[in-house]
This record gives sequence, C-alpha cells and structure tokens, in this order.
Amino acid sequence: MLTRRGFARFATCALCATTGFLATDASAQTPPAASPGLRRKVLSQVDGPMPGYVTIIAEVEIDAGVLVGRHTHPGIESGYVLEGEIELPIEGQATRVYKAGDGFQVLPNTPHAGARNGGRTVRLTSTYVVEKDKPLASPA
Repeated sequence: MLTRRGFARFATCALCATTGFLATDASAQTPPAASPGLRRKVLSQVDGPMPGYVTIIAEVEIDAGVLVGRHTHPGIESGYVLEGEIELPIEGQATRVYKAGDGFQVLPNTPHAGARNGGRTVRLTSTYVVEKDKPLASPA
C-alpha cells in the first residue's frame, strides 16, 4: 500500500521554484546556480508521457522569507509540501496557504508565484509534465 509519505518520497510534486531549468532531450538536467535561499535537485527525468513531452520530478527547498517570482510552465505542475508551509498565488484562483501534507496543481501557462510563511524552510517536491525544448519556467 502506498502511503502519502511513501508517495512523497517516490514521485511527488511541488512548487515551481525550479525556475531556470530547461526541459530538453538531455538525460538528467543540472539546475543552474540557485537564487539565494532557494535550492533544487532533479530527482528524476524521463521522456513522455507522450512524444514531445518530458516529466521532471524535483525536490525544492525555500528558506524563510524568500519570494519565488511570478512565472509559468509549458505544462502542468503537481506539487506536494513535505515540510513547512507556503503561500501560493495562482492566477484566476484565491491565494491559498499550503502546509505539510497538502498537494496542489498549476495548469499549463498559468502565472503563479510563492511566498514563504512562518519562520522555517519549506521543502516540496514538484512533478512537471512539460513540452520538450522549452524552458521549464518563464517569467510572467
């Protein structure tokens, strides 16, 4: 039986703090130098689920007080908060605060951002199913 925690460790999702990745044919992607207070690590990258797309799973850590800039993705993002909490404004929706154990989705090309709440680091995972050869995240 796959528990919520087990799922989080296996193939979970998180906030779009992976701004700057480039989804390409390359096998594993190496993230560019992170913004201060933002750390990210690609856990998995595979072609698919259909031709022209790539699925990337990343772990993200955002320090207290760090703002993730407004951006979009050329595909869907599914996120899961592992530790802490984060305020997530998604265009067209009321801003919500997500805490450990909460999941969220951001539709393709939908502007969104992230602001830290509380006094501790937020840890998330994100799964992106995005078009190949397009930047994973673009400023919005």
